[in-house]
Amino acid sequence: MSERVIPIITQPLGNLAIPQSGPNTAWQNGLTLKDALSRPLHDLRISVTDRCNFRCSYCMPKEVFDNNYQYLPQSSLLSFEEITQTAKSFITLGVEKIRLTGGEPLLRKNLEILISQLAELQTLNGKPLDLTLTTNGSLLARKAETLKAAGLKRVTVSLDGLDDEVFKRMNDVDFPVSDVLEGIEAARKAGLGPIKVNMVVKRGTNEQEILPMARYFKGTGIALRFIEYMDVGATNGWRMNEVLPSAEVLQILQTELSLTPLSASQQGETAERWGYLNEQGVHDTSLGEIGFISSVTKAFCSDCNRARLTTEGQLYLCLFASQGYDLKPLIRSGQEPEALTQAIAAIWSQRTDRYSELRQQEPDVSTNDEGAANKRRKVEMSYIGG
Repeated sequence: MSERVIPIITQPLGNLAIPQSGPNTAWQNGLTLKDALSRPLHDLRISVTDRCNFRCSYCMPKEVFDNNYQYLPQSSLLSFEEITQTAKSFITLGVEKIRLTGGEPLLRKNLEILISQLAELQTLNGKPLDLTLTTNGSLLARKAETLKAAGLKRVTVSLDGLDDEVFKRMNDVDFPVSDVLEGIEAARKAGLGPIKVNMVVKRGTNEQEILPMARYFKGTGIALRFIEYMDVGATNGWRMNEVLPSAEVLQILQTELSLTPLSASQQGETAERWGYLNEQGVHDTSLGEIGFISSVTKAFCSDCNRARLTTEGQLYLCLFASQGYDLKPLIRSGQEPEALTQAIAAIWSQRTDRYSELRQQEPDVSTNDEGAANKRRKVEMSYIGG
């Protein structure tokens, strides 16, 4: 096996030009906005910070994100008011779900103020916005009640194992599992549910945690989702032979658990859902469910309906993108909100991104070395938001 090389590449490669919309191409209120592959805009993920207190090797490896790493200056970050105004434009175009991400979003000071502002917004149908947050759980125990009071609906917690040594090795800052579990319990008591727990599975690192995780969360009402180790960014040294396909994870689970496939709960859902069978062989919803996010081995680009807004106002149309669209000048221009809405509509309408599908067609993606899928420079997940 060749020596792993982690490049020092952490910033996006410039910006793409925002398409101009003319009288005959401008989006009109009441129309369903779709991209070039007929995918609607439904979900918006907003990164509120590029900082994180973990150093997970698959996202922010310590070799790159060390004490000398330069984070974005405060002046570059969108204010809460700017984020809310931008969210209104996305909602006008059909967005019904907003997920706050990072970095670690709970590191953003006074985040509950932003949540309270977003919680006041309604979808085009007059329904409450589906407002969620993804967190590593490290600060959740102390903030769960405040987040709920501000209007947050639910949380997704990243947890890559129950064994303390495995988990500490993966977060690389010696953070204990018990504190994350305490945060999950605090979120449950606060009513931030249904809660989801995401486990990134990396072959040779934490696959032995698959069954213990399933045992622990079975019957708790918490959905456990297994995520294939992805080639996001350029600093995690991704290799295909470290990917444990979801099909193999399912086989491991079925050595002990009886599972049945479930239908998707909504269009564009990233996870393939499975439920538990009881002793009589009948699906029992009280036992919870398991999900598989398989963007490496089973791409779901065809119905991807998500856009991503970075903490400094860059719009990305794919988790694996190399470039984004800088909306900040337009956000801060003082123009009427319609100008921003039309710009977003023009960007989305020409979207053709389907990286995961194309990755599967690359000849050396199945090799044990860093193949073609890792040679393309991509924006870091800590910048774009997971």
